[in-house]
Amino acid sequence: MKLFDVYPLYKVTPVAAKGIEVTDEQGETYLDFYGGHAVISIGHSHPHYVNRMTEQLQKMAFYSNSIQNPLQVELGHRLGTAATCEDYQLFMCSSGAEANENALKMASFHTGNTKVIAFNNSFHGRTSAAVATTDNPKIVAPLNAQQAVDFVPLNDFGAFESTISQGGHCAVILEAIQGVGGLDQPTTEFYQFVAQKCQEYKVVLIADEVQSGFGRSGKFFAYQHHGIEPDIISIAKGMGNGFPVGGVLIHNKFEPWYGQLGTTFGGNHLACVATLAVLEVIEKENLIDNANELGCYFYGRANEIKAIKKVKGKGLMLGLEFDFPVAELRQRLIYNQRIFTGGSANKNLLRFLPALNITTTHIDVFFERLQLELETNTKE
Repeated sequence: MKLFDVYPLYKVTPVAAKGIEVTDEQGETYLDFYGGHAVISIGHSHPHYVNRMTEQLQKMAFYSNSIQNPLQVELGHRLGTAATCEDYQLFMCSSGAEANENALKMASFHTGNTKVIAFNNSFHGRTSAAVATTDNPKIVAPLNAQQAVDFVPLNDFGAFESTISQGGHCAVILEAIQGVGGLDQPTTEFYQFVAQKCQEYKVVLIADEVQSGFGRSGKFFAYQHHGIEPDIISIAKGMGNGFPVGGVLIHNKFEPWYGQLGTTFGGNHLACVATLAVLEVIEKENLIDNANELGCYFYGRANEIKAIKKVKGKGLMLGLEFDFPVAELRQRLIYNQRIFTGGSANKNLLRFLPALNITTTHIDVFFERLQLELETNTKE
């Protein structure tokens, strides 16, 4: 049986990884500044993570949510404290798309309404309602398109108020830093305006922190840069450092009932330990402070390169915008410089999403190799 061919693959076959170094089958070493879509938050094969996972695997890997799992309770406490989200309840699942599906479902249960407001260039997942709220018609099947979604421009106060005032919305879903969309951000004034209007019209505000959460932006959650309190927060990506974990933080004003949400694999023993290990490393190594400090350092280095027209993002969720499409540059960085980076819906944007424990030396190497490739390309 052949694989269903939906991924354009680079000709690299990794067989081992440690820190931000990835080694392929030929023994070549690559520097991973993309982390598999911001998934690798504490570095590949971090010793604490490996030890915690190995220890748990030797005890018990999985059982369903029909039994008591103290690890979930421990994780809820640790996560609430680390994120200063003690007023929320944790529901665990297995991916960002699943997290957003459950967030949207809770909003609809809570309000009795069906419509959703999302934003231009948004990305919230590839399933059902999540993909319907994703601003990419190419991946929205007719089945998904039945979901009523109003897309409005980011930071357009008038368009947002005009839309939400029409009524019938259960949720507004918003990324504080758009990932796949190209690292555009709501201003603080706009995010606060959205939060205010959601309260006024009794619409649930969902903060999609799937990519920006767990310290990547220089705060635990990126919405915390804006002084608002969302009703629901969706999480995934970096929370498991490669183990498939997702979750939904649901404000205490929402009352659960048995059977309201459910999952087979979400919150299993290994998933809980993976997330606990990530939280422990983030705290012990001060990785949120590191993300914030290195984000500032990155901006400084980027401003030294004339070919870079704009730097976008916060913390270690960053992008470099050029005046040309970067697809070929990404390939050249992989094959010539042994560096992984990311792309986005903005074809001129190179994304930088490394593990949160990188150093200024790593950033220096990145810019040295980027500059070399830019100069080589110019000469040719």
